[in-house]
Amino acid sequence: MSRRKMFLRMITASLLRRRSRMLVALLSIAIGAAILSGLVTVYYDVPRQMQAEFRSYGANMLLVPAEGEKLSVEKAAEALHLIPSGQLVGQTPYRYVSVQMMRNQQTFVAAGTDFDQVRTTSPYFTVEGDYPSGARQILIGKAVADTIGAKTGSVVELSFHPQSTESTETAELKPGATLAGSAVGFNQNPVYVSFSLDEEMKIRDFTVDVSSQTEEYGGQCGEEFFTRQFTGASLPLTLGEDIDAVSGATITSTAVVEAVNGARPTENAAAVTGNTLNLQVTGVLETGGKEENYIFMSLDDLGVLTGEKDSIDVMELSVSAGAEELNSYVDALNEADNGVTARLVKRITNSETAVLDKLQALVFLVTAVVLLLTMICVSTTMMAVVTERRKEIGLRKALGASDGSIRTEFLGEGMFLGMLGGLLGALLGFGFAQIISVNVFGGSITLQPLLVPITMIVSMIISALSCMLPIKHAIAIDPALVLKGE
Repeated sequence: MSRRKMFLRMITASLLRRRSRMLVALLSIAIGAAILSGLVTVYYDVPRQMQAEFRSYGANMLLVPAEGEKLSVEKAAEALHLIPSGQLVGQTPYRYVSVQMMRNQQTFVAAGTDFDQVRTTSPYFTVEGDYPSGARQILIGKAVADTIGAKTGSVVELSFHPQSTESTETAELKPGATLAGSAVGFNQNPVYVSFSLDEEMKIRDFTVDVSSQTEEYGGQCGEEFFTRQFTGASLPLTLGEDIDAVSGATITSTAVVEAVNGARPTENAAAVTGNTLNLQVTGVLETGGKEENYIFMSLDDLGVLTGEKDSIDVMELSVSAGAEELNSYVDALNEADNGVTARLVKRITNSETAVLDKLQALVFLVTAVVLLLTMICVSTTMMAVVTERRKEIGLRKALGASDGSIRTEFLGEGMFLGMLGGLLGALLGFGFAQIISVNVFGGSITLQPLLVPITMIVSMIISALSCMLPIKHAIAIDPALVLKGE
């Protein structure tokens, strides 16, 4: 019989003779290994699941136009090649404009978007009804619905009129130019004007929209007796000198003159006159946030309403990546000089990082405590075995057994227990991690094959360290005292 076989036979025989004690040690190692492998599995798999969970809280990155640039869906999509497609969960474009609901004399913010992408980047949206699926359909926020008394199936009329961004005093005017402007009239409701300039730079083709003003007084500013004063006039105009106010409608008259003086050149006829659309409400949005104050429609419908297509204000991105990766993607996008600027949504990214850091710290702490308790349990068991085998050890030493052979035997027993306990614990640990994942995160995890041998090796090392003190006591046994019965 070879020395190796003899050694294994000695170890197994010793373990079998003390089955109850060794079973306690084996179970201690197995439990420690199960918690170790389970927590390590959770440690590596939970960040992935946490990232997926945090995606339900909204986008974690934004793309906005660089200074002096305009942003379109196509330009934003071209920039996204710097982010791996496997990590890009969703990309939702948004364009925001102010629209008017003349029937209710209310102004709201309309958000043009892609509803298919909204579902991926904003899964927290709660919709009573359905998302829009076709043209001329909208999703309205709960606050808007409560204000106008709309519900699913209602039809609302939305109007858009361009807002002035520069006055005729600063704009470069040319003969034949078409201009549009707006100003705030009675009760903070807007009035709109549009006109063109003839060869002598005088006003022609003058039109005014005062439908938001009071019909009895402000509405008279839309009558021919008032509007004819503007035809043939030169900019800028002064109320009371160039233009006579309508009696009882001074505020509206002043607003019309201000709109003319603040008009800006435009090449888009639809943007000059504005536009009106009738749209059907397919659902009411409830989020508990600012989204409840918006009216959501497709980018195509918003383009028809405003007369301007292929333009967005921001693209919200949902990227499944850690904070370091997200920062690297932001740096890469900003260095690419592709007309876009990338920013992180700090409240999402910071929360995700903080939760993961705390979770990982907890895993380390629990693992360290469990391994320490396992070492104490195994060491106590092996110390009891040494005490029980004291006479046997003394007799062997008296017959010439070396300290090395005794050390090797006890160390072999401990490592053999560590190997068996590690194997059993690795399998139990996967089940433990699976239970945590399913009950806490609602998803299963995959077995990491490499974790089984790693758990066995760690268990063997822990068992070997646990045997150091018992081995020291075994080697210190004096055979003379033992044989004398002391």
